[in-house]
Amino acid sequence: MTHLLIVEDEIELARFLTRLFSLKGFSVSHLKNGAEFDQLGDVSKFDLAFLDVRLPDRNGLDVLQVMKTKAPNCPCIVMTGYSTVKLAVDAIRFGAVDFIEKPFEDIGELEQIADRYLQFTELPSTSEYSQLADNLGIYLGQSEDMHDLYQLAYKIANKQVNILIEGETGTGKEMLTKFIHTASHRTAGPLIGVNCGALSETLLESELFGHSKGSFTGAVADRVGYFEAASSGTLFLDEIAEASPSTQVKLLRVLETGEFTKIGGTRAQKTEARVISASHANLEEAVKKGTFREDLLYRLDIVKLVIPPLRERKEDIPYLVERLRKQIDETIVISDEALAIMQHYDWPGNMRELANTIRHMGAISSEGSIITATHLPAKLTSSQISLSPEQQSLEFIDEWRIFSKKVTHVCKGKTEFELEELLANMRTMEKKLAKTIIENTLTETIGNRKKAAKKLGITDRKIRYYLNEV
Repeated sequence: MTHLLIVEDEIELARFLTRLFSLKGFSVSHLKNGAEFDQLGDVSKFDLAFLDVRLPDRNGLDVLQVMKTKAPNCPCIVMTGYSTVKLAVDAIRFGAVDFIEKPFEDIGELEQIADRYLQFTELPSTSEYSQLADNLGIYLGQSEDMHDLYQLAYKIANKQVNILIEGETGTGKEMLTKFIHTASHRTAGPLIGVNCGALSETLLESELFGHSKGSFTGAVADRVGYFEAASSGTLFLDEIAEASPSTQVKLLRVLETGEFTKIGGTRAQKTEARVISASHANLEEAVKKGTFREDLLYRLDIVKLVIPPLRERKEDIPYLVERLRKQIDETIVISDEALAIMQHYDWPGNMRELANTIRHMGAISSEGSIITATHLPAKLTSSQISLSPEQQSLEFIDEWRIFSKKVTHVCKGKTEFELEELLANMRTMEKKLAKTIIENTLTETIGNRKKAAKKLGITDRKIRYYLNEV
């Protein structure tokens, strides 16, 4: 028999759910609060759990975390009201498989969600998000932050909630929007984007809401706006911070009521477009400066997704360079020296700048040529004058990679060598490794050698030895 757990303090709702699933042949246990959950004991018998995110005596996320610890294979679905959708998104981050909004408008959808997760003897794989990203030409690399971001985006793609994407220029806000649209049930509908900073106020409002014939000079015919055209799909509002105060007021009305009026029109029209907005500027700071409406931010920021800049995931640069190289010109070869310089550079233009750099190198190189430091733009090579401890670590990692290749070739008998010289090089690399780790630890402890020594499990004398030996 299927065992289902419901933790919900609204008695009428809990009775309804209990009856609904009991009629389907499930054994249902209902708890009203966190105290009753604590007394439950063994929770591993449950096959599915519905958890309210707000309980009278407990944060529902605490109950979720206990469930994920004691019953890791039990799918947990959180229930939320509109005002607590942000909590539901946090629940997804903590391991909930889905969330549903109260009051339930479609009982059939509720049953489908339950059936979907009960059919798995183990929790469904989450690798689908990375496969979809790869199909769309989005390179995630190994960064945990990027994988967490896209996994969350995949889980909320089918939810009718507004999403705000923040990230520096070139980080891939438009690509993330395309990913969400493709992962959603709206994928058959249009994905329409508009840059709010690229159009004048009048033209932007005409594009968004449409206009009636004769409403202004040049309006020779009725025009369908993006909110109407994207009603079955997704509307992407890029650089939303650049929208004028007047446009912000009209956007707020659409988001609050789901209705808009064409310029020069008299009749309100409905739209069901899913709105995803993006900004390279911090909208909370814009609110403080008085350039952006706080109530509009509240409507846009139901779910916020922040894309990390490339400088915060430099470990991905070799992978990204290789993927871009194959995409742009498979015949060119990028030297270790050039790759090391690219890893040290901060990439203020992020992925867009990296892709343009690879295109630049492919354009100036002949087929099959080797890309060296001399092929790189001057701004990359000039940034190598002074390296931070983090950059020095990357330099050592690159040096280690080159050395390990040589050792591999030696072990496979592919190259001649002198054993004493090889062993001496290994000892040098060992000292460089120790020095690199110690210097990074000293940076973390703000130069406190006693704290660094304790953290590393060595003596102060050892620290002095390694720092003075190499």
